[in-house]
Amino acid sequence: MAAVTTDVTEITVIGDDDTGLIARVTSLLFERGLNIEDLDQAVRDDVFRMYLAVDTTDMVCTEETLRNDLHDLGDDLGLDVQVRFPADRENQQIAVLVTKESHCLEALFEAWANDELGADIGVVIGNHDDLQPLAEHYDVPFHDIGDEGGQQNEDQLLELLAEYDVDLIVLARYMRILSPNVVFRYEDRIINVHPSLLPAFPGAEAYRQAVEEGVRVAGVTGHYVTTDLDQGPIITQRAFDVPDDADLDEMKRRGQPLEADALLEAVQLHLNGDVSVHRGRTSVRENGTDYQLGLPDEIEEFTPDRPVDGIGSAVAKDQ
Repeated sequence: MAAVTTDVTEITVIGDDDTGLIARVTSLLFERGLNIEDLDQAVRDDVFRMYLAVDTTDMVCTEETLRNDLHDLGDDLGLDVQVRFPADRENQQIAVLVTKESHCLEALFEAWANDELGADIGVVIGNHDDLQPLAEHYDVPFHDIGDEGGQQNEDQLLELLAEYDVDLIVLARYMRILSPNVVFRYEDRIINVHPSLLPAFPGAEAYRQAVEEGVRVAGVTGHYVTTDLDQGPIITQRAFDVPDDADLDEMKRRGQPLEADALLEAVQLHLNGDVSVHRGRTSVRENGTDYQLGLPDEIEEFTPDRPVDGIGSAVAKDQ
């Protein structure tokens, strides 16, 4: 998806794949004087998704009329159409998805309580109820959408995301994979933290994989979620040394604080509009120096600057 400016109207269309869907939607927009600045579409597991960024400067109807017309078209075509005008994004709502580990949720709550988040945590959703007391401590609604084995009810999840008018979904060590039916509806608006330096060790048991492979440096990655497991655009990373005798517990002890740190920074980058996605990669805008992103600046003084390629040819010229 191309990077777009923050003053565009965003339209997301989700439904069963069929012919003619793109033409029907774009025709409606042209008829109402909208200029399409970006269009991206994909199909995964027979789920159709189209994202449009449109300029409403010359629109010949009201925002309410456009929203109603698009919803009516969606009803006719069996599609779910979401419309987000610029004003809809001014007071952003976050849904945090959790399982049992608390450290990332704690970091988000602390930043929110200290007015360092830039948005409201509107709801916490879990596939277990272990972290309900933590949510209640911050007076945030908690909903358990998991069965006895922790399998999520995605229909219930989508209902809750709509009920709380969620702008951003944060996976705070949420140990379930989201289907295209969820991911497509919130493209580039779902952030996860993975306990490895992606693209190494995707999937489950990343710390265990790192121990088994004998790595000397491990880390964590904050990234956008796509329909490809742990392959979404990378936003932030943190790294730590792995002692020769490190076991799984030691890896978690070193990694968990960095998970919380990388996730929180990725969320702040997104909420502040300081990161954009283009062709599967992120880029940081002019405020990029305000963030750590990867290793701390202090590491530069320990990084060798010689030798580098070219020294040999330079010596040859002197002879």
